[in-house]
Amino acid sequence: MAGVDALHWLTMTRHGESTGNLAYKAVAGTDAEEAGIPERDADIPLSDTGRAQAAAFGRWLAALPEDERPTLVVSSPYVRALDTAKIALAQTSYAAPQDPEGLRPKVDERLRDREQGVLQGLTGAGVERRFPQEAERLRHLGKFYYRPPGGESWADLALRLRSFYRDLEAAAPGGRVLVVTHDAIVVMTRYLVEGLTEQEIMAIEKESIGNASVTRWRQNGARLEAVCYNDCAHLADEGA
Repeated sequence: MAGVDALHWLTMTRHGESTGNLAYKAVAGTDAEEAGIPERDADIPLSDTGRAQAAAFGRWLAALPEDERPTLVVSSPYVRALDTAKIALAQTSYAAPQDPEGLRPKVDERLRDREQGVLQGLTGAGVERRFPQEAERLRHLGKFYYRPPGGESWADLALRLRSFYRDLEAAAPGGRVLVVTHDAIVVMTRYLVEGLTEQEIMAIEKESIGNASVTRWRQNGARLEAVCYNDCAHLADEGA
């Protein structure tokens, strides 16, 4: 993929566990129609476990060989992602060009989570009961192309990510980039970098992306090649 292949290393992590994640877990297996999250999606904070996971991820970053350490960090603007980035970087002593205070995350709204539109905050049962026509449309179109009213399809994510990674080519040619974001963005980056099909990426998407997990690609001379995907080994003691 033009742009992203110009990077030397691309490392991604999903934000640490959020209070929204806990809310959905609390209603799993019940007939609840809503997760009961009071904040707007952009303002959902990390849980205590999520903050510990972010710190553990930071210690993993600090232990990287010098030639693998990020030279640029870009984060989703959402609180749970940006706080993950800040907590993680606080565990390191990375220097940044022309910045004596060290490496600090830059924000890019193209890394935000997928917009759910009218389905925001609903459980599967809630969608079936309140929007039965949408539930049927999802079954007919499939998850990749289905766009909820006011929301985005997975294909829409690919469009904004192509733009984001093209801009990275200009901002950090040959650089080592860390992206702190959301599960859907990690999945769709794999779709773009590895040139996967709809069927391949939807099969991969069935495996949940762990909070504060590590996904990496490195330059092999021609393009990026996969190093690891959804790796949570560094979180063994942090409730991963």
